[in-house]
Amino acid sequence: MRAVLQRVAHASVSVDGEVAGEISGPGLLALVGVTHTDTAAEAAKLAAKMWGLRILDGEASCSDLGAPLLVVSQFTLYGDARKGRRPTWQAAAPGAVAEPLVDAVVSELRDLGAHVATGVFGAQMSVSLTNEGPFTVIVEV
Repeated sequence: MRAVLQRVAHASVSVDGEVAGEISGPGLLALVGVTHTDTAAEAAKLAAKMWGLRILDGEASCSDLGAPLLVVSQFTLYGDARKGRRPTWQAAAPGAVAEPLVDAVVSELRDLGAHVATGVFGAQMSVSLTNEGPFTVIVEV
């Protein structure tokens, strides 16, 4: 599993003009991608990493501050654009594999005590954010 984490003051995701999920920071926007070989164990590991990663202001973590997370599924994190002008998506897991694993990340985060907002899996989403820092990291498990 792969996640792009952005430290935010505010973030929201909308579908068809309606807000599906929103957080006010400090917090993290997590764009989460799944590949074919990922399992529930990786989902749990990614959730724990995101909850405990000390990347908020003052080297604090979401768990330290009770900071919220906005989790948005994004299969394009496994796009490959090394050849040609059109990316391939072969490394991205199909929806039937990816959706339960993204849901598992969200569930694990909530079990850890996190306030989690989400996008809508497979929908055309509009993501809005105020990145603080800016600060963005890629996490793989």
